[in-house]
Amino acid sequence: MDTTLIQSTVAPLASGLTLCDDGLVRPTWASHDELLRSYYDTEWGLPVHDEAGVFERLVLEGFQAGLSWRTVLAKREAFRAAFEGFIPDRVAAFTEQNVDCLVSTPGIIHNRRKIEAAISNARATVAMRNDSPTADGPSHLGELVWSYRPTLNPLPRSKDEVPTQLPESVALAADLKSLGFCFVGPTTMLALMAAIGIVNTDIVGTHRRPR
Repeated sequence: MDTTLIQSTVAPLASGLTLCDDGLVRPTWASHDELLRSYYDTEWGLPVHDEAGVFERLVLEGFQAGLSWRTVLAKREAFRAAFEGFIPDRVAAFTEQNVDCLVSTPGIIHNRRKIEAAISNARATVAMRNDSPTADGPSHLGELVWSYRPTLNPLPRSKDEVPTQLPESVALAADLKSLGFCFVGPTTMLALMAAIGIVNTDIVGTHRRPR
């Protein structure tokens, strides 16, 4: 059989997709680096509901601002050790002395503003949980973030169609800011929402979203 003919009938991949050496199609951002590939295959987009899990990812998304996600992911275990497992109550108790220590802690990103934001967000997380006004409202950070789940997911067919914001991420960012959170802009919140399974922004055609 003429392999040239077979190859010519295979539709080219959409912009933003890559056929990897294991035969699986992934978004290009997750195709070349083993750490990112594993993260995409086993974690990105899978549901995370618990308070500590959502808080961790919110903090890491804040540290990612202006940097690559690969940089943050490679430092994740160091972050977990430095921020005591991302248990909000523990981080909320950090003092200025802790900040000074974290600025020089090996293995994490030494940005004082982002470190201080993580502590502020921990305090806002604890305050929101303790001050939850009604049984009908969200009782913790995870419930609040998930309450902004959109009715429909976007269906990007190329990298140019992947949204950077959605009305729900804009509204979530505004709500969090009103509660005292920082480094929670609409684009960062959409990245968080995609990472923990609230909204699917994967390009159609990957092995995780074939159609």
